Amino acid sequence: MNVLQYVNPLQGTASTFRFSNGNTLPLVARPFGMAAWSPQTDEAGKGWFFHPSHRHFEGIRLTHQPSPWIEDYGHLTILPQTGPLIVSAAKRSSSFRSEDMSIKPDYFRVKLRRYNTLLELSPTERCASMRMTFEAIQEARVLVAPFAGESSITIDPGRRRLTGYTRANSGGVPENFAMYYVIDFDCDLDVQASGTWDQDGKASIHLHEVGNRTSAFIGLNIPESGEVNLRIGTSFISLEQAITNLTQEIGSKSFDLVRAEATQAWEETLNRIQVEDQDEDKISTFYTCLYRVCLFPRMWHEFTAQGEKVHYSPYNGQIVKGPMYCDNGFWDTYRTSYPLFSLLFPSRLGEILESYVNAYKEGGWMPKWSSPGERSAMPGTLIDAVFADAFVKGIEGYDVQSAYEGLLKHASQAAEDAHFGRKGVRAYQAFGYLPADQFHESVSNTLDYVYGDFCIAQLARSLGKDEEYTLLMDRARNYAKLLDPSVGFMRGKRADGSWDEPFDPIEWGGAYCEGGAWQCSWAVQHDIVGLAESMGGKDVFLARMHELLSTAPLFKVGSYGLEIHEMSEMASINFGQFAISNQPSFHIPYLFAAVGSPAGTQYWVRKTAKELFSSAPDGLPGDEDNGSLCAWYIFACMGMYPLCPGVPEYVIGSPMFERMTLHLEKGKQIVIEAACNAPNNCYVRSVQVNNESHQPLFFTHDQLIDGAFIQFDMSDIPQVKHVEDKNLPYSMSVR
Repeated sequence: MNVLQYVNPLQGTASTFRFSNGNTLPLVARPFGMAAWSPQTDEAGKGWFFHPSHRHFEGIRLTHQPSPWIEDYGHLTILPQTGPLIVSAAKRSSSFRSEDMSIKPDYFRVKLRRYNTLLELSPTERCASMRMTFEAIQEARVLVAPFAGESSITIDPGRRRLTGYTRANSGGVPENFAMYYVIDFDCDLDVQASGTWDQDGKASIHLHEVGNRTSAFIGLNIPESGEVNLRIGTSFISLEQAITNLTQEIGSKSFDLVRAEATQAWEETLNRIQVEDQDEDKISTFYTCLYRVCLFPRMWHEFTAQGEKVHYSPYNGQIVKGPMYCDNGFWDTYRTSYPLFSLLFPSRLGEILESYVNAYKEGGWMPKWSSPGERSAMPGTLIDAVFADAFVKGIEGYDVQSAYEGLLKHASQAAEDAHFGRKGVRAYQAFGYLPADQFHESVSNTLDYVYGDFCIAQLARSLGKDEEYTLLMDRARNYAKLLDPSVGFMRGKRADGSWDEPFDPIEWGGAYCEGGAWQCSWAVQHDIVGLAESMGGKDVFLARMHELLSTAPLFKVGSYGLEIHEMSEMASINFGQFAISNQPSFHIPYLFAAVGSPAGTQYWVRKTAKELFSSAPDGLPGDEDNGSLCAWYIFACMGMYPLCPGVPEYVIGSPMFERMTLHLEKGKQIVIEAACNAPNNCYVRSVQVNNESHQPLFFTHDQLIDGAFIQFDMSDIPQVKHVEDKNLPYSMSVR
């Protein structure tokens, strides 16, 4: 099935610093590939270096940027040029017509009007094949421009080759970090028209230079056909390894063959899920979201000439055996991306987890936000949930004992370097929460620690660590320490036990991360029933959920001091205080089902997916964040959601396609059919699994991974009936 035709990499790219429609890049890459490529239209925009409304092209950019807030590393741009040599990004740029630029996961093409040149690119995992077709063959050259940082350039006319490295980065790297690259040309180089330029734009006819942002211009003796092919290899290990990568992945392959292989790689990956429906816009949104899920985390390991898997460690600067994956924020991705991997790519997930164990062994701490090393962004240590979820689902391929050791370390020990581990771990152990008068974002961090402890406990139980299991499960109840019954929200508490004053549920910041009390009081995925009982019972809890979704989307900027983009995005839609634009709200629609009211879940999940997602440049309701938001949409379409990673269950939602088939690794299938599905038929009348009636409001992972035939009967009328506790999704207080 040809599904690549439905993917639009421009999804979410119509974003700015102040308002996110995804904050994505139109990446041309292999699935989970180390090297990604994107058009650059505005270098001055820093993390926002591309926008679909721009009509000037500054170069095709080798990028490793996972988020505009994290920015790039090991990056450079490549541009064909004719006429006078002009090197600054803004001045060298060429206009293009929108219809002259094509961006697909496997292929990029743009016609540069200023230079009358066609540029094409197709990626491999660590390399790329590039084809340039010049209409004017005189005064033709290629510009290679790294970014700020030490850069080395060597032009070798005899070998028709350029080699170099760049140390450009935005943090999270050892001192010896470099991205090495080699570019082979299939035409002779014009030595007299080749050279370098420095950070000030001063050009010189030198074939070798080292300096800050040293860049290269390579004169070309173009054949009469006007066609020049470039083969580009990259490595974080060495120049020799970049050449090895180029030999292994491209060698003598033609551009068209590289493109055909890239197409096949994406078709095989995306066809893990096949959907059937009359609505092609919905199909396009689905496969575009699945493409985004399969970009991160990024492979960082490479293969020696002997086939050995090795990597440069962004944690200790050494060359180490084994896998490595980078560019992931676990605060975002634990909720949706990794649970989806457990179904679609369990073998790769095992390799990813082994790489995180390697990160622990190399750096001494489990990663929290890697790009490529530790960036220490966002609350908590939610890699806890990534490992727990994989462990309870039987994912193999990693050192479980070492994983547990690393997780327990940050749950029990303070790091000397605040970039690592949990901040305030001693205070958390002493109080059972982080005091708001001592720690920023105290509520968000505390709730993430509490849930993280629950997750680590799942490994402790199976590994026979009984004392540690008991301690961690006791701490998993600490969320109650921050629940103020008088206001019905989680609230900052001081070291003396008094509540932080004043309190306003629409004020953001302070004790909360990227939200306020309305958004951040529900991060108790492991005990929603217990939370409801603490608030006065399920009826009170449901009333609060309805209030959340009907309260005007008002906010106060609070400690942020300005309107951050998440506030703007929530205020731009009529979904109450439900800020689907940010991860703490992802599970909110599923809380209805968690306490036995599935119709509320079905209505709000369907409404959110239908109204707020598309494949368009403005097609996402907030930061996409390494696949996490798009994976939310994939689960919404499936009619299920991993409410509590660390528990092998998926709460039932509202399926969106007439038929969906998931092709599992071991040859089994999950087939999901939705009879009587229609735009207004969001409610589930009944469910059958393998032709038997299914009463629980969840599916187990074992039910799915062994292959399942799931039949939903849909209706436009909500079903109201009593749900026994045994049929509710997992809550620690119930089972």
